[in-house]
Amino acid sequence: MLIALLALVGALVAVYLTLFKVGVIGELVCHIGSCERVNTSRWAVFLGLPVAAWGLATYIVLLVLALMSVQRAGFERQIAWMLVVLSGWSVLFSAWLTSKELFVIHAICIWCVTSATIMTLIFFTSLVELWRARRAERAESFDTRSAAPPAASGSGSMRGSARG
Repeated sequence: MLIALLALVGALVAVYLTLFKVGVIGELVCHIGSCERVNTSRWAVFLGLPVAAWGLATYIVLLVLALMSVQRAGFERQIAWMLVVLSGWSVLFSAWLTSKELFVIHAICIWCVTSATIMTLIFFTSLVELWRARRAERAESFDTRSAAPPAASGSGSMRGSARG
């Protein structure tokens, strides 16, 4: 649920930045940094869409995956892997964008940094979730092996039998 909460907060940040980029919001509230300078740069568009819209789509997918992991018993490990891969890729993309802010644009957007921080938290939380899912899977596998019927394991007792 922590991943779902973080993804929801990230989606709200991404909606705000997307609305600015498409012209619905005229001015960004940014008390730290130069958000408008960053969000009007050529680096604020990727493959023809605003970077914030890509972020919004990513946060929505992460939110759906996180909610699915709560509802879908038996698929925890697969969903955890999807969360790790998607958030890991997003952290790398965010790092690349932050490098553009620092070394090309020479401005920082606090909203972008907030989004990158949220994505990093999702990534580390998803790593913990993957570890937990793998550990639970191993424990379940161990329990299944150790719960073999006594007759099958050859360690049954004679008590209660016709001879005993």
